Amino acid sequence: MSEPITLNVGGKLYTTSLSTLTSFPDSMLGAMFSGKIPTKKDSQGNCFIDRDGKIFRYILNFLRTSHLDLPEDFQEMGLLRREVDFYQIQPLIEALQEKEVELSKAEKNAMLNITLDQKTQTVHFTVREAPQIYSLSSSNMEVFSAHIFSTSCLFLKLLGSKLYYCFNGNLSSISSYLQDPNHLTLDWVASVDGLPEEEYTRQNLKRLWVVPDNKQINSFQVFVEEVLKIAMSDGFCIDSSHPHTSDFMNNKIIRLIRYK
Repeated sequence: MSEPITLNVGGKLYTTSLSTLTSFPDSMLGAMFSGKIPTKKDSQGNCFIDRDGKIFRYILNFLRTSHLDLPEDFQEMGLLRREVDFYQIQPLIEALQEKEVELSKAEKNAMLNITLDQKTQTVHFTVREAPQIYSLSSSNMEVFSAHIFSTSCLFLKLLGSKLYYCFNGNLSSISSYLQDPNHLTLDWVASVDGLPEEEYTRQNLKRLWVVPDNKQINSFQVFVEEVLKIAMSDGFCIDSSHPHTSDFMNNKIIRLIRYK
């Protein structure tokens, strides 16, 4: 066993051996720790690599075992792919490609279930009629909620890339609200004639848009049409056995399935 070496990778410390780091001589790490490429040091004298420290654990474990072991709920394949590309460990590149094919096959069979809810809410707001003249007004607003569950994490990410909240004058992807890889809850409102733009922000009211079409979703009918379009482009089809036809036509429940 060679003497232990401590690495500082993006602020996270790892201790390993020189033989582990040089186990693949043609890789970036092999070149760095064989003296072909100069290494940097941090203030404590540790070798410093300015890359993602959290992801490096999977790369280091591969150097130790020659196996790519990822947790079942791993959600950072894109970041791992970029890090693997940087370190240029050819067997790890191949192992990652095999893992992605495996995950893709596992996600072929999938189920998508959406439960919809709608209510009417009265909003009160002030309207500026002249420089010093304001009047109080009120209007009914349609408030929508969609609870989405899918066994395909990749589909929810796809949905997140197409649907955006409009709030405070900005569009933000709903993917940033995806706390659970299999569940997503959307809450939004329809536009109200005469409601000043700043009132949406003041009353914390989000509207929903589809990009890149830049279409606002002001009704459940439009929402269902857009979700069906996205889902069917990803291989889903309507489950003929569930829900009941009346529920589907009344926009209460959407259930779609995808087979290999």
